[in-house]
Amino acid sequence: MSMAILALALWLGLWALNVWLATGPLSDRIWARMAVPLLFGITLLVLWEIAVRALAVPLVILPPPSQIGARFGASLPVLWGDFVQTILRGGLTGYAIGCGAAFLTAIAVDRFVFLQRGLLPLASFMAALPIVGTAPILVMWFGFDWQSKAAVVVVMVFFPMLVNTVAGLAETSAMQRDLMRSWGAGYWQGLVKLRLPAAMPFIFNGLKICTTLALIGAIVAEFFGSPTLGLGFRITTSVGQLALDMVWAAILVAALAGTGFYGLVALIERGVTFWHPSQRG
Repeated sequence: MSMAILALALWLGLWALNVWLATGPLSDRIWARMAVPLLFGITLLVLWEIAVRALAVPLVILPPPSQIGARFGASLPVLWGDFVQTILRGGLTGYAIGCGAAFLTAIAVDRFVFLQRGLLPLASFMAALPIVGTAPILVMWFGFDWQSKAAVVVVMVFFPMLVNTVAGLAETSAMQRDLMRSWGAGYWQGLVKLRLPAAMPFIFNGLKICTTLALIGAIVAEFFGSPTLGLGFRITTSVGQLALDMVWAAILVAALAGTGFYGLVALIERGVTFWHPSQRG
């Protein structure tokens, strides 16, 4: 009973503090904006800790955050190796290849109408293919090392990036394109000076979507075969050993990597598309 009262009092106190930071006189400060999600996360972790210990939840079902944090700290060398294998090698390599190829393909689709009519319908079909069906095939084709994970990531990010880039290139109005032609601008001049800048919000939207898809693809691909390291490998083997704290530690690494990757792309977007209304305020 006392634990329930403590949890309720803590939740109400932090909730009131969050509301004050979000809507009070300091709400426009940068540190206040950062503190709101941080306090919200801390609240969830503390309530999770209290609930698990108060209800005596078995560790093989749900370990408390303190145990997950201890396992995370004790396993940093192992988790770093998994991070390098899954994120830096498989994830980032596939992300760069897939998004780069999609960008170039989008320009070709925009330039040639027959590609627009033939390739884009195929894109929706390929994007609907389940990753659990394509990942084993790609692992068999490219082997069990990071190359197969990069191939899975390429397949996952290519079509979302393609569709967003093509939509962005079509964003300019007919009047704007006619104005460029009246000034004697050719296709490539119009592309570089008008259409690509206008497409940047769409391009960065695709890049941000693909950050999460790349992470998911790299981890899921490791479920179907990998060397003795990688976040997907760590999760599957730890589940088999009933080491749920290690499973959550690997999930924490993936969450931190995904958040950091998304934040980096969003930061670059803010610098590139500072003129867009979505970046104001």
